[in-house]
Parts: sequence; structure tokens; C-alpha cells
Amino acid sequence: MNQVDESGRLRHLLTLEGLPRETLLHLLDHAQAIVEDGADRSLLAGTAVCTLFFEPSTRTRLSFQRAVQRLGGDVLNFDAATSSTTKGETARDTLKNVEAMGVRGFVVRHPQDGAVAELAGDVDTGTALVNAGDGRHAHPTQGLLDMLTLRQVKGGNFQGLKFLIVGDVKHSRVARSDLHALRTLGAGEIRICAPDALLPQGGTLAGCTVTQDFDAALDGVDAVMMLRLQRERMEEGLVASLDDYHRDYGLSATRLRRAAADAVVLHPGPMNRGVEIDDDVADGRQSLILKQVSNGVAVRMAVLAALLGRS
Repeated sequence: MNQVDESGRLRHLLTLEGLPRETLLHLLDHAQAIVEDGADRSLLAGTAVCTLFFEPSTRTRLSFQRAVQRLGGDVLNFDAATSSTTKGETARDTLKNVEAMGVRGFVVRHPQDGAVAELAGDVDTGTALVNAGDGRHAHPTQGLLDMLTLRQVKGGNFQGLKFLIVGDVKHSRVARSDLHALRTLGAGEIRICAPDALLPQGGTLAGCTVTQDFDAALDGVDAVMMLRLQRERMEEGLVASLDDYHRDYGLSATRLRRAAADAVVLHPGPMNRGVEIDDDVADGRQSLILKQVSNGVAVRMAVLAALLGRS
């Protein structure tokens, strides 16, 4: 599914992989302008957007709802637990029925890799989909808000940036989207730190420095992205215990001192406090976690404006 049309206009936002640099920068620039100056509150007047979530969400769903409201659009909230999907209706049939009600924007979260792109192939001309997270594949708006947050504190030149991603990279769609964005923006060095069992196979980590030594990985880095330890990985035997994980891969204030003096800490949420991140780091002066959440609304406004806004 081609998410950019022949004229360069964004049709859908499905992944940051292969997204033209100029498109990515335009979205970031627009989001920053929204942060500074606000946006046209009538841009989506008369436009309905459905948050079609087949998985739980707090930050992503609510920030998309807030984004639509701030642009003057109408929000329809879909709850899989109380929908006809419990009776066997497919995701495609659900989307097509809602589309038939005149809805032209869909924000979709789905547990299967590639599911959102598959749905995008079935919609009418003029209907736009945003991938709000599909399996372990992609979470493009999270990648965009992470890059916006970094730009605000580190500047637009990523060439000298040393960026570290820590934790369950294997199962993280956030990590994949961040990696695509960092490469597109020309990040100087990308480090990955995780136990072997939580590292992806194939070419996902091409060009990255990979290590299991968290202390060494932190040396001199400018930014640290801590990933949530998905506790089901313990049931799968991929992690010995929460205590062992915290000892080897938990970010404490003491450990953070190994990074650059002006290093910043990010986390996509939800956090497991005391597992991958300690309270004094999550709530400390170097944390950008709440700034990420705030920027998420602006980024999602910029994406919706690009996809559905009137020219």
C-alpha cells in the first residue's frame, strides 16, 4: 500500500519506513507550529474520524480524540469489547460499515502485523487511515512525537546525536518506528541494549551498535529511550525475573550519570516503575515523558490535517 500519492500528498500514514524525508520533516514542522501557535479549529469541521481500536490504549486513543476535537472534527469511538467483533464480524467489515456512515478518517490499532495496511487497501478514495499500532510492526505517530520531542531539546541536526534504545526491542513497534525515523533524520549513532532473548532477528538493527552491557551503552549518550518490559515475556521464559531485569536493564538516577550531562530520557508508556525505570528518573529533571504525551496531540493534529484537512 503506497501511503504517498503521485503528487506527494499523504494518503495514509501506515509506517515511517520509506516515508520521504521531506514528508517527515513537514509533519514535524507543522506539529511544532501547532505547539507554538495553535491550529485552525475549523479545519476538520464536518469531518468524522473513528478511533477503531482492537487493542487497549490510553495515551494514543485519547490524544487522537483530543486532536480531532481541536481541529473541529467529530469523533466516533469504537470499543471492540462491546462491538459486533465479539459476534465474529471481521475488522474489514467493521471498517466498511462505519465508512458507509460517512466516516472518512480512521485511526486503527490492531494486534496483527500489517493489518492496518491491509485495511487501507479496501477503503474508498478520500478515506484515510492512520496506523495507531499494528502488532510489533509500526507505530508511526509515536515515532513522530518522539522525534519532535528530541528536536525541541536537541535541535534539528541529528548527525551528532547518540541515541540509545533499551529493553524489549524484539516485540516493540515503537522501537521500529523510532529506528526508521532516526535513520531518515541522519542520527549519528544508534545504540541498542537488551538481553539476547529480547533482540529482533533479521535486518531490524542494521547499522546499530548492539550490546547487553547497559552501563557501557549509556556512556556519553544524548538520549535514552526506555521500553516497557512486557510482562508476558516472563511467562514465555524470555526474562528470568523482574528483579534480575531491573538489576541489569533498569534505569536509575545513579546509572543515568554515565550518560552525557544534558542527556534526556524518553518512554512511550505505560511505564513499569521499578522495573525498566525508577521513580526518580521518570519524574526527574531529565525526563521528557510528559512532554512526549503533550507533543502527541500536536503530532496527531498535524497528521490528521495532512490527511483530511481542506486544502
